[in-house]
Amino acid sequence: MSSVLYDAPGPRAKRRNVVLSVVFLLLLALAVWWVWQKMDDKGQLKWDLWQPFTTSDAWTTYLLPGLGNTLKAAALAMVIALPLGAVFGMARMSDHAWVRIPAGWIVEFFRSIPVLLLMLFAQEFYVRSTDVGSDERPLYAVVTGLVLYNASVLAEVVRAGVLALPKGQTEAAYAIGLRKGQTMASILLPQAVTVMLPAIVSQLVVVVKDTALGGVMLQFTELLTARGTLAANYANVIPSFVVVAVIFIVLNLALTTFASWLEKRLRRSKRGTGAVLGAEDVDDLNAVEISGTFATGAGGANA
Repeated sequence: MSSVLYDAPGPRAKRRNVVLSVVFLLLLALAVWWVWQKMDDKGQLKWDLWQPFTTSDAWTTYLLPGLGNTLKAAALAMVIALPLGAVFGMARMSDHAWVRIPAGWIVEFFRSIPVLLLMLFAQEFYVRSTDVGSDERPLYAVVTGLVLYNASVLAEVVRAGVLALPKGQTEAAYAIGLRKGQTMASILLPQAVTVMLPAIVSQLVVVVKDTALGGVMLQFTELLTARGTLAANYANVIPSFVVVAVIFIVLNLALTTFASWLEKRLRRSKRGTGAVLGAEDVDDLNAVEISGTFATGAGGANA
């Protein structure tokens, strides 16, 4: 099936695609076999190293508490960053220079600084300027760094999503007398949500992974830090890395799957462009139209 952006492959292209797919699968199988052999040679496939993950102690004592802290930090960061990013994204599109220019500076500033550096600055700020306890300080620093960085990124996502809509949407809203704020809140943002959703979920995946930076530098007991404690107790460094990597893959795959489902549902719900009128509503509209016609005719006769 051909379209403006895609031509259906012919017989030669189909054969080439099949050959490339087979070659890729063979190379992937070879790489998996090589890794398996290397791990076996180093004794990393012994059951004694993997057996702790079949017990509840490894999960309830180390992995699940670490995963809980990871999800807690990611959830807090996104709950704060999403509305903050939306506000700055709309501020960057303001007609007032005194709003647009400072918002642009703030977004570009925090978007240019590595998230780890923001976490370290936040940590020093909480140490020197607040009374936050040492037990809660790593969580506060991680969430603050994630919020500052991801809010600036989401601001650009919001701006791009709104600007991607057809200009006719804005012009039609102005034509019926809506102000810019009403147009943004009632017409543009609801439509832009569907456009922005994949980028927002991709950023959520980044937030989940970036919580590991707080564990490395700030002693925040997230999943990767809990893995280190578990590996020290059971002497299974490589298996613990593999298990934690699988947990991250499953978690992020679940997020992207949910986002795909939600995007399709939103697109289906927006296919209808108007309310469904009942028979009584149609009769009322017809009566109004007929009376308007008679009134026009009477006015013409009087003229």
